[in-house]
Amino acid sequence: MKVLHAALVKSGITDVKVSSPHSLGILLESNPPSNASFRPGWDVGNLAPMLRFLRKTNAGFMVNPYTYFGYSPKYADFCLFKPNAGLFDKATGKRYTNQFDQLLDAVHVSMKKLGYPDVEIIVAETGWPSGGDPQNTHANPLNAAAYNGGLLKKVASGVGTPLMPGRKFETYIFSLFNENLKGPSLDEKNFGLFRPDFTPVYDIGILRGPQKEPTGTPSTPAAPSKGKKWCVPKPNVSTAALQSNIDYVCSHGTDCRPIQAGGACFQPNNVQAHAAYVMNSFYQTNGRNDFNCDFAKSGVIVFTDPSKGSCKYLS
Repeated sequence: MKVLHAALVKSGITDVKVSSPHSLGILLESNPPSNASFRPGWDVGNLAPMLRFLRKTNAGFMVNPYTYFGYSPKYADFCLFKPNAGLFDKATGKRYTNQFDQLLDAVHVSMKKLGYPDVEIIVAETGWPSGGDPQNTHANPLNAAAYNGGLLKKVASGVGTPLMPGRKFETYIFSLFNENLKGPSLDEKNFGLFRPDFTPVYDIGILRGPQKEPTGTPSTPAAPSKGKKWCVPKPNVSTAALQSNIDYVCSHGTDCRPIQAGGACFQPNNVQAHAAYVMNSFYQTNGRNDFNCDFAKSGVIVFTDPSKGSCKYLS
């Protein structure tokens, strides 16, 4: 960082700041914020010299506070900027009604313990995925819109945090687009506000045109340019993978009666046909987003109606 800064100054570029982002893995504790500190070994040996450099160059300390990774059903509202009783820090007498404030104040306290409370904090990354691996049901468009919409209101308000009132934070949402090459988890692929075709995954009030207050609800998906779409298994997917898809879909509220004996889609009675029907039903009833047809890379979107005879696929 020092070398890069010196090179910029030598080139006559003095208005570009040099810093480096950090995950909050640098914290030993964050709850309550008053008890926070950087991890031993990182504090004096690495972060203190960096903070000294940042103070000298008037640059910000960049951190990536993701409340998504601290999610639990018990504290869902606390993570998502929704009304809740909050958590009380007895040492400071401050009440925290969202985890974003808690994490930023934990960073502030940790910096203060090293003697650098005056260095600005920059939120280099934060966000929430709109889709994820099957076990991560909290990765969905409703929660993503609630978090990023709440974040937008929070940052724009300029109220700061309980320990940093009135302080404004330069903040960056991760990310602009969903990225299907990221991984290995589906969560990593679905942090975007937009799909690769530029259609919004959900609306937090940043779209051009008449602006709406962030509502915490996903926007209506744009009509597909090529007409209706269906989700079916990719060719050569193993029977075990397809059966796993059936088990997952049928245990998560999708109506699987049509593929049961006597149902309209029971015939042909094989895993491939049954998986195709229920995978499409899941896709159609859960938002018709591309990630709803991923199924651990075993699903594909098609534009030809796979319905046969009395077995009518949802569209």
